[in-house]
Amino acid sequence: MKGAAPWAPGEEAAHTEQEAAHLVRAMFGRVARRYDLANHLLSFSIDRYWRAHTARRVRHILADPASRVLDICCGTGDLVLLLERLRGAPVMGSDFCHPMLIAAARKLARARKRSPLFEADALRLPLADHSLDLLTVAFGFRNLANYEAGLVEMRRVVRLGGSVAILEFSQPPHAVFGALYNFYSRRILPSIGGAISGDRGAYTYLPESVKKFPGASELADAMRRAGFLKTEYEYLTGGIVALHLGR
Repeated sequence: MKGAAPWAPGEEAAHTEQEAAHLVRAMFGRVARRYDLANHLLSFSIDRYWRAHTARRVRHILADPASRVLDICCGTGDLVLLLERLRGAPVMGSDFCHPMLIAAARKLARARKRSPLFEADALRLPLADHSLDLLTVAFGFRNLANYEAGLVEMRRVVRLGGSVAILEFSQPPHAVFGALYNFYSRRILPSIGGAISGDRGAYTYLPESVKKFPGASELADAMRRAGFLKTEYEYLTGGIVALHLGR
């Protein structure tokens, strides 16, 4: 189960995991300034519901004041902000794209939140083994250069009995709805996303990355192989998105 290679945004092709990571990092850096606006418009603001639902599903962990929580691939910090609001105390956020972290820091400051952010590759987190009670990732897992290595790294930093939550785009299980969604994502989304962000390649990358991403059941199987027990998933909004939970 590979990751965000060999296809890459624009005309370039990534031949190694390192090249794929470099191209994806650069792409997100280019769209960071208008990333939130594009996401909300392209999803009709349903992305807000997806993140809020994820936060509610892990609120029992957030309720423990001693819990250690990290949101990886945090982007502009939307899920970090929700987790801190629900918890009433800081969590942590990390991303490997510096411009995204700058946007996240500004957002948290405007909301008067105190969650610390740090720059790190999700495949090589600067954390001790078994140091987290909860690790979350929203719409960032499919951008990893190696999905299996990402799951292994998650398993390394989450303590025994801890939990992970992976919110990611998926392929709708119903054929008719899936066909409509694929038409929108391939024909309409790149044009609108490109106009908003100034980078059409970034929004051509999105449906291509979803197409090559494992199906919900396949990702659940990979989580089990990586050592997560009691793995479950649920489709949201007709299967456009799937939320995976594992212990």
